[in-house]
Amino acid sequence: MEQSDKLNAKHCLVVMSGKGGVGKTTVAVNLAQSLSLLGKKTGLLDVDLHGPNIAKMLGIESRRMQISESGIIPVEVNRNLKAVSIALSGNNPDQPIIWRGPAKSTVIRQFLEEVQWGALDYLIIDSPPGTGDEPLSVCQMAPRLDGVIIVTTPQDVAVLDARKSVLFAREIKVPVAGIIENMSGFVCPHCRKDLDIFKKGEGRKAAEDLNVPFLGSVPFCAEFVDSADRGIPFAMSSGETAGSEPFMKIVEGIRKFTGDA
Repeated sequence: MEQSDKLNAKHCLVVMSGKGGVGKTTVAVNLAQSLSLLGKKTGLLDVDLHGPNIAKMLGIESRRMQISESGIIPVEVNRNLKAVSIALSGNNPDQPIIWRGPAKSTVIRQFLEEVQWGALDYLIIDSPPGTGDEPLSVCQMAPRLDGVIIVTTPQDVAVLDARKSVLFAREIKVPVAGIIENMSGFVCPHCRKDLDIFKKGEGRKAAEDLNVPFLGSVPFCAEFVDSADRGIPFAMSSGETAGSEPFMKIVEGIRKFTGDA
């Protein structure tokens, strides 16, 4: 696919996971926010059509994309970050999207070809869990795709599906930027000690076994839940939350992968 006139992004990355509930959207939102805080012009595209959550996590659920003669105008989150999601279309947020594959592929193509992003340093694409229609469509349609970022938790069932995501990427000949282990330990809100509610380190082991980069781990802490519900990504904190510093290291690894560091 040739580069769209409206999509002028130096780097394009798809955030995916083998299964739901591992914090994939949290990673995508905070990755985009972190890049924007570094001065990178960033677009965040939500192709999780059945469970679009980036608008809520960014605190922009009351905002709307606009349609002009020249295309879709994204919502501006801050001076360096713009977002597009079906949740920003004005539909009832409680109304489910009941579409089959062809309809979803059509919308994804429109989002990739008809959005007026302006010049971007990064386009981050948040895809739904699994290796089905949406991840396949976006990986095949996205121009200049640098690679995929795979999110997992340390649990065996999550890592098993993350390994499938690596093989999915290889099957369709898309590079793997790396694996991120989310919910890697729990930070007690009282004593601030790191407690291993789940296992720890399984994401790193999977990355080593599959010979792909391990981008880092992010602990689980109460502040993350609160920040997501309030629409304030924890990457915006001044380093006080347990995950902000590890996440910035993850961003450094991603920038190194794309040749931007």
